[in-house]
Amino acid sequence: MALVGIVVGSKTDEPLIQPALDLLQELHIDYELSVISAHRNPEKVREYGLSARERGIELVIAAAGAAAHLPGALAGWTTLPVIGVPLATSELKGTDSLYSIVQMPAGVPVACVGIGTSGAKNAALLAAQILGMKYEETRDAYEKYKQKLAKM
Repeated sequence: MALVGIVVGSKTDEPLIQPALDLLQELHIDYELSVISAHRNPEKVREYGLSARERGIELVIAAAGAAAHLPGALAGWTTLPVIGVPLATSELKGTDSLYSIVQMPAGVPVACVGIGTSGAKNAALLAAQILGMKYEETRDAYEKYKQKLAKM
C-alpha cells in the first residue's frame, strides 16, 4: 500500500519529480503517482484530497509550476501533511511557484522545499523523516542514507 501520494499538475512535470520517485524507491517507501491539474480539474483534486487517508496515504508531495495552486488546493482538502515542490516551468524559473506555495494562509499549511530537482529530492527526504517517526524501517533506511551522504 502506498504511504506517499505524489501529485503533479501535468504529465510534463513527471520528469521533474523523478528524483523524488527514485529516492523514495531507494528508501523502500511505497508511493503512488497521480497527474491532476488543480486548475483544469479541481473536482478531481477535491476527490483525491478527501480520499487519500482512507486509501492508506499518510503524506502528500505535490509538485507544480507557474501559479502552483496544486499543493495548497490539496492541503485545503486533506488533513494529511502536504509537501509542496515548486517547479521551474515558466519564464520566472520557479520563483512564481515558490511564492505560490510558501504564501499559504494561516490554517492551510504546506511545507515547501526548494525549486527543482534538489527540492524534489528534499521532499522525498522530508517524507522519509516524517514517516520514520512511525516506521522503524523507514527511519533506518533514512539513517543509512544520511551515513552514505557523510562519506561522499
